[in-house]
Formats: sequence, C-alpha cells, structure tokens
Amino acid sequence: MKRILSGMQPTGSAHLGNYLGAIRNWVDMQDEYECFYSVVDLHALTTRPSAEKLRSNVLELTIALLASGVDPERSVLFVQSAVKEHAELAWILSCHTVLGDLNRMTQFKEKTEDDPGVANAGLYTYPILQAADIMVYRATHVPVGEDQNQHLELTREVARRFRHHYGELFPEPAAVNSPTPRVLGVDGQTKMSKSKGNHIGLLEEADEVMAKLRGAVTDPQRLRRTDPGCPEVCNLWSLHGSFTPDEQQKEIHEGCTTATIGCVDCKKMLCDNIIAHTEPIRERARALRADPDGVMDVLRQGNEKARAEASATMALVRERVGIWDV
Repeated sequence: MKRILSGMQPTGSAHLGNYLGAIRNWVDMQDEYECFYSVVDLHALTTRPSAEKLRSNVLELTIALLASGVDPERSVLFVQSAVKEHAELAWILSCHTVLGDLNRMTQFKEKTEDDPGVANAGLYTYPILQAADIMVYRATHVPVGEDQNQHLELTREVARRFRHHYGELFPEPAAVNSPTPRVLGVDGQTKMSKSKGNHIGLLEEADEVMAKLRGAVTDPQRLRRTDPGCPEVCNLWSLHGSFTPDEQQKEIHEGCTTATIGCVDCKKMLCDNIIAHTEPIRERARALRADPDGVMDVLRQGNEKARAEASATMALVRERVGIWDV
C-alpha cells in the first residue's frame, strides 16, 4: 500500500487554511494510503515558544485533527519529538545536503526578509528535518500545498545522494497535490496564518468568525453599496466555494454582480455556512477536550507505532553508513 507522511506545526488550534489545505485531504486519504500524520513540534521550536505553550498547542492541534476525522484506527497520529529517529536521521542527511540547495529555499527568504531577527539555524535547516520526517518512514507520497513543492524536491535530491553513496533504501516520494493548494487570509493578500493574524479558527464560534469576517477585504471595485461587483476578484468568494451550497453561491453571485446584495450580507451568509459546516467538528472537539487523558492515549499509541517504523529504518541506515549499533 502506498504510504503517506504529512505533518503540521502545533502553533495553536487549526484554522480554516489548515483545514481546507491539508486536514480535509488527510481525512480523505485514509482509505487510499497507509497514513502517518505527525504533530511536528520540533519544527515549531524555530519560533521559540514557551514550554507550556508548546505542550498546550500539541494537545489543541491533536484535538482539532481527531475532531476533523483523522482516525487513529486508520492512520498513525503521533508527535514528532517522541520519535528520536527524526533528529538522528536529520543529522545524517545534513551531511548529504549542499549549502547551495538550502540557499535556494524560498520559504526561508520569505520568512526572514521582513524580520531578519527570526532567522536561526533551525529555520535554515528546516527542510533537512522535513526530509528526515518523510524518509524515516520511507514514505512514497507526500501531500503538498503550493509552497511545499520545493522542499519535497530537496527530499528527493537528498534520497538520490544517499542512494549514490550507500545503495537503494529510500524511495523518492511523489507529491499529492492539495485540492486547495492556497487559502488566503482575511487580508486578501497573504496565505492564512496565525502569525500574520489573518486567520479564522476552525473551532471558533459564530461571533468570533463574524468579527474577523467583518473586517475582511472584499471586492476592491465595490466602493459603495450600490456598486456592482465581481465575485471572482473577491477573496471571500473562494471561501464561499468551500462552505456555501451551490444554489446559494449562484444567488450570491447574481446579487453581487447586480448590487442587490452588499458585502455585509455576503459576509453574514458566509459566516452562517462556515459555522454550519464546522459545528460537528466543534462538537467532537468539546468531547475530546473533556477527555484529555483519552487524547494523550491516542498519541501514545501512535508514538509507539511510529517508533517501531522509524527504528527499523534507522537500523538499516546505521548499517549502511557505518555507525556502530551495540
């Protein structure tokens, strides 16, 4: 069976960008692939969170994933740091990664150009640890958004270099493109992100969602309520495509282009549809929060399964590269 590896940083509870771009796809892939899903807390250390915040975020993200439909009976859900082989393999792979490849990583440039103070060695070598995440499970496929293809190509290149020196061991993982490769935030300019403050939380209640939508950027052509608009250039129209029934989308499109409905009406309808879609997820999340020990049991079982796979891979790696295993 084809094997998937994917991970998500625990920077708090998930937002709609996480849900549309990754989580919903993770749930759908459970029937087709052998899935390993990781809460990648080692990656989150690049932002230097407090210990308490990081542990809380791991729990919150795990709850969001389980509530959304990630099923521990059909996939392996685990915490990255609980499997020490990730870090061990990352060091070995760093010895097969040339600086030129890391210097070309656009994500590092984008994250540091506005604020050079966030630059650290962990952020710079982040793609190597990401390659180790994938390779330690010998994953054959990796779900990616539009900003992850470059990192996946680096993983394939590192796998080829390892094969050149030590023989066949790691597959070159293929990309599984996300059905929703990029979700813009409410600012309409950049990818939805908690760090940019332009996100809508997956588990937020109606008043919180509406508060964020109220200030969201819409169609720049509609300067007045009576101006006809063009939904295709409105950022919120893409969210309607994910949460609003087709028939209502047609009504909104007609109302926008004829100025019979305004942006406030459009935002209220979007809020109602988001809340209707996410209510079952919030309900499951409330039950999971009431049973934190049960959530931790899920992670412990997933950690154990992940360790068994990673340990088997690293035994082969140590043998190939000549590290004593006594």
